[in-house]
Amino acid sequence: MEQNNNNNSNNNNTSDSLYSYSYISEDNQERNPNYYEKQESGNQNYTNSGAYTNTYTDANAYNNPQQGKKPKKAKIKKKHGFGGTVGKAAAVALVFGMVSGATFYGTGYAIDYANGKVTTTSKKTVTQTSSNTKSSGSISATNVSTATTVNDVSDIAENVMPSIVSITNMGQQTVNFFGQQVTQDVEGAGSGIIIGQTDDAIYIATNNHVVANSTQLTVNFIDDQSVAAEIKGTDTSTDLAVISVAVSDIPKDTLSKIKVATLGDSDSLKVGEGTVAIGNALGYGQSVTTGVISALNREVTVQDENTGTSVTNDLIQTSAAINPGNSGGALLNMKGEVIGINSVKYSDEQVEGMGFAIPISQAEPIINDLINREVVDDSNSAYLGVAGQDVTSDIAKAYGMPEGIYVTQVKEGTAAEAAGIQKGDIITKFDGKKVSSMEALRDNMQYYAAGTTVEVVVQTNQNGEWQEQTLSVTLGKKNG
Repeated sequence: MEQNNNNNSNNNNTSDSLYSYSYISEDNQERNPNYYEKQESGNQNYTNSGAYTNTYTDANAYNNPQQGKKPKKAKIKKKHGFGGTVGKAAAVALVFGMVSGATFYGTGYAIDYANGKVTTTSKKTVTQTSSNTKSSGSISATNVSTATTVNDVSDIAENVMPSIVSITNMGQQTVNFFGQQVTQDVEGAGSGIIIGQTDDAIYIATNNHVVANSTQLTVNFIDDQSVAAEIKGTDTSTDLAVISVAVSDIPKDTLSKIKVATLGDSDSLKVGEGTVAIGNALGYGQSVTTGVISALNREVTVQDENTGTSVTNDLIQTSAAINPGNSGGALLNMKGEVIGINSVKYSDEQVEGMGFAIPISQAEPIINDLINREVVDDSNSAYLGVAGQDVTSDIAKAYGMPEGIYVTQVKEGTAAEAAGIQKGDIITKFDGKKVSSMEALRDNMQYYAAGTTVEVVVQTNQNGEWQEQTLSVTLGKKNG
């Protein structure tokens, strides 16, 4: 297959982005309330590089039950721009001015009143113009709202929880241990949504980063029954995946308790609508949080710490808490319909209530495609014939380039050469699907047989400007 020259694919990469996947792994599992109990019962400490200890000092950490008090957080002087500093100073000054002004005024008023100097009280009346009243130059008032509260969602939780599962991913990760690359087993936890079934299988939608690098997947249903699962298909460019569980592996009692989720329409959402998030928060089991639609079509870029691949998508922003372990879980409307797949949170101790979900109307056709596609046998698998470098969103912004795959080599006699793909081109789409990395291209091509003709969109630099071209490519044979 194509050679990947991406220098960002080091498994030890970390991102400076404040956006992070809501996925619990061994790097953040101390947040699980059961973590210390597990450590005590196991009576062992993890002493590899990046070792875990019984004192967790992260800003959002749980206290160590064995310590008598919460460890003090180190004081870190953060860098702020001048505008941020002035803004904070102004806010403090404003609050102080209001409080002190009210205090001084109140004190003076009390003295004057006691001395008999206060004789009258002046009142000002503010009249609000009705929204139905029309006058020259007037501004209409807001209408009375008919919104409903988001106080009791117990019926939604009871109805939808049987369609939500917890996912445990046993995988491998390469770490730098005293200057040497060491592969170790790691365990991660996420969530999934039952979105379909056949006579033979149950299909579960989740995030690609929940199942990435998996050697063994386990699904935990509403009744705590655990069953092995397999990856049906993945799409790294949208961070979506589908896993399947054989019906024959699911006990009949469990089959009678689980449900297929009802999908809604995320295209019709309005800012301010109530939302409910359900997922395997902190790997502790299913939990429910509520909020509202805070914003729509938020462009968010996240770098996968395992692969180094950046993914940019337009997401739903919600104030419902999206915690580690919620990745792949459901964001619901007040009808209990799935309107999004929870994926990302904004990680900053000064920020609250900024979670993000993949809109279900965008995800549904991709999910259906992943269910229906079959991986082509390696003996007949397709070959394009390029090597490339990932152009992430950061690189694209810094150098004025399109996001995609920068072609560093076109191999002779290949489908790419025949179609006119040249060194220096940037591949942005493959058969209608956005590709932002060599990994995404490989994931797509595993479903295509040699001889298949597809359209590949490339950007070519012509006299300093990037021009888009759509090329027809007849794929070659990988082992030909």
